[in-house]
Amino acid sequence: MPSFLQLALRPERRRPSPEPVPVSLRPVFRVGIAVWLVALVVALVLWLTGTTGPHGAWTCGVGALLGVAGLLWARKPGR
Repeated sequence: MPSFLQLALRPERRRPSPEPVPVSLRPVFRVGIAVWLVALVVALVLWLTGTTGPHGAWTCGVGALLGVAGLLWARKPGR
């Protein structure tokens, strides 16, 4: 078996990389959006009761919006 240094200096001696496995990212984005929305509800309740400021609600809202953007990106063909 060749050493790491030999493989680093001569990449042609390496085995070819396996083909990537196609994976759907849509379920990951959907779960992430759901988690951000639950956190948004909690943050809104805490903000409206005066326990915390609006920063948590804004963070959760932006997280959910970025998740929607990621979901739209993942729906494009070839992704």
